[in-house]
Amino acid sequence: PARYFDTKTTEPISFFLSGLEELLAWQPNSNDEFNVSAVPLARRQPPLLSRRPRTLVCHDMRGGYLEDRFIQGSATSNPYVFYHWRYIDIFVYFSHHTVTIPPVVWTNAAHRNSVPVLGTFITEWTDGEKLCEAFLAGGEEAYGAVAEQLARIAQHYRFDGWLVNIENTLSAAAVGNLPLFLRELTARVHSAVPGGLVIWYDSVLKDGTLRWQNELNDQNRVFFDACDGLFTNYNWKEEQLERTQRLAGPRQNDIYVGVDVFGRGDVIGGGFDTYKSLRLIRQYGLSAAIFAPGWVYEHLGKENFLQNENRFWGSLAEYLPTHSICTLPLTTSFSLGMGTSTFLDGKDEDSGPWYDLSAQDIQPLYPEDQDVLSTSCCLQDAWCGGSSLQLQGTIPPGEERVAVRLFSLQMPAPPKLFLTLLYKLEGPQPDDFTVALEVTTGDSGMCFEGNPTSLPEPNGRYHPRFLPAPPPGLANLLAACQRGSHGWTSRCYELELQDCSLQDLFVIVSRQQPSPQETSFTCLLGEVRVLDTASVAASPPQVYSVTASQLWWQ
Repeated sequence: PARYFDTKTTEPISFFLSGLEELLAWQPNSNDEFNVSAVPLARRQPPLLSRRPRTLVCHDMRGGYLEDRFIQGSATSNPYVFYHWRYIDIFVYFSHHTVTIPPVVWTNAAHRNSVPVLGTFITEWTDGEKLCEAFLAGGEEAYGAVAEQLARIAQHYRFDGWLVNIENTLSAAAVGNLPLFLRELTARVHSAVPGGLVIWYDSVLKDGTLRWQNELNDQNRVFFDACDGLFTNYNWKEEQLERTQRLAGPRQNDIYVGVDVFGRGDVIGGGFDTYKSLRLIRQYGLSAAIFAPGWVYEHLGKENFLQNENRFWGSLAEYLPTHSICTLPLTTSFSLGMGTSTFLDGKDEDSGPWYDLSAQDIQPLYPEDQDVLSTSCCLQDAWCGGSSLQLQGTIPPGEERVAVRLFSLQMPAPPKLFLTLLYKLEGPQPDDFTVALEVTTGDSGMCFEGNPTSLPEPNGRYHPRFLPAPPPGLANLLAACQRGSHGWTSRCYELELQDCSLQDLFVIVSRQQPSPQETSFTCLLGEVRVLDTASVAASPPQVYSVTASQLWWQ
């Protein structure tokens, strides 16, 4: 069927639903199993609903369902990717179809990086009025059926909820039932989807007129009270933030103040001035909704997209609270889910562009320090997948090392950790440098390395012990200890800790000899792994009852 498979190639594709009839007729179907997310939402610290401002990203690009609709990837050159997941809390996939089901590749990439994904339910123009009249003015049975279907769809495809956007005027009967519909939808989503969310877009008012308020006020509060959050329109001024904060009270983090990166209309700042809007929003302790950050790709072009993307998110980083990884194993090759080649064990196995966000790895922080360090993605060389993480920087005169914070961690440390690192030093004198991992622990007076007789490290920094060869029982898994090839160097470490909590994972670039001059370095990271020894030793679960169906020989 054309909805589920591309008519030219027969490949499975992601899809949307148009109109009320398609929504009400929707049933799970064996053809759409490709569309079910295979990656559960990874846990994070602090949890999403902690008392701190959040960041929502609303992705709206040329109508949606572009190359990202191909569930098993495509040979796309210079595609759009998003990878600053550590800096955001919620990802919304937006299009102008009635029911936007997020393409499963986005849900997989976001979930792997602890970010929930929302679809969009939208009505607009005169067709929207008719649609709303049909299900809202129709009473409890009619709007209950729509709420039930939307919750079932989120549950079936394993995404995390909905942005609701009613952009048309409503009759008195319809608007009277709208808060009841929102309550019903929110309750159903909460019960069907763990951690599910329903967010309302600032559009119609309680009397049914369509008039964007750019704030929370008495005209739209009834809708905010009925769901998990309000996403405001973009043309706000500072006094509106102040009023919104006052009215929201303890729910101020549930207000997502809209920021249009394209800077349309009368806005504080878009493009590379988006930070001005964010700075103001955070002064009032409110959450932010960054709309269409694909501006970087659409407006500045595909050619230098990765550099421009790092510049854009780097300019906002100060205003984006990050979240930490809180489960092991942590293993990543830094792949973006795209490439100009496919690498395996450091070897270019297959030249040619590819794009598959489901294959995106856990993404690190992308730290920048004006004069000392820049972190970027390198497509020209990788250990596994399509890209590696490139660290370029300078060790200042008289100093011996630069520490690069890759991951923020927040979890109790298991008694024994294994860590592996694959790297490649580039530049004129690679032998002048050494590269190693460093783990920091939280502030706990009880935390010891190894046996209790050793003294606690000052400032909680631990340098794992270098292992020239893997321990006998783990030789297969940790073949990494000796498997450097194609110019890559491989390192294996172990670290024993007692009563500690993990806090950060750093990579340390040091020079071999002290020097009065500054020294520049370029280092590619190909893979990093942090493993709990106890769970590594356990054998993986067996896979049973594999079936193949719909075989098609070409």
